Amino acid sequence: MPPSYDTIGVNYSDLRKPDARIERVIRNALGAAKTVLNVGAGAGSYEPADRQVTAVEPSLKMIGQRRASPARVIQGHAENLPFGDNSFDASMAVLTVHHWTDKGKGLQEMRRVTRGPVVVLTFDPAHRCFWLADYIPELVKLDDEIMPAMADYEKWLGPVEITAVPIPHDCVDGFLYAYWRRPAAYLDPRITAAMSSFWAVGNVSEGLSRLQGDLDSGAWAQRYSDLLARDACDVGYRLVTTT
Repeated sequence: MPPSYDTIGVNYSDLRKPDARIERVIRNALGAAKTVLNVGAGAGSYEPADRQVTAVEPSLKMIGQRRASPARVIQGHAENLPFGDNSFDASMAVLTVHHWTDKGKGLQEMRRVTRGPVVVLTFDPAHRCFWLADYIPELVKLDDEIMPAMADYEKWLGPVEITAVPIPHDCVDGFLYAYWRRPAAYLDPRITAAMSSFWAVGNVSEGLSRLQGDLDSGAWAQRYSDLLARDACDVGYRLVTTT
């Protein structure tokens, strides 16, 4: 499992700012919900400002980085939500499920306390089209180990709709594959410090050295030239919404 966010959460809110285009996708999925539960809320990214939000987050370090908001914040875990059945109009979980100790139980808890849609932004581990794995294949192995398969969501939540979330080339949220058109970002330890996968896979200096060499020689730009003209790209992120 990746390390605790009490360890890796330093300056997280500065590097993982919500992207407005992804935010619109999440807001649309929440529908007309007035009360929203955000599970594994981190520093509060993507919480709708015009709804009554309750955030659940286990890490005090992440809670401490939240910006001022009227949201109610509770230190707790997805697997044991302290709410009655059908307490919220909708619930959301953004790039967090893979960190949960018992993913199935956590998602079933979300379903239990939510009378409307459950909305999950996650990554499809079956997606194999991102170039970073050519340099750091350990990332693929990690995704296979910690990311739920898409079929698991229906097993845990009931009927779901799964849609691709293309990532814009200038995405301001610095999650793992957000820099698909900005390869030099992966050479910046300040940026990768906000990516739990880099903490989990350990020393990847050899792969990053090869990336640096290919950037310097122009080999990267030649090999992946088709990406350079794209405004957005499907790099494996998926929105799972209960129906």
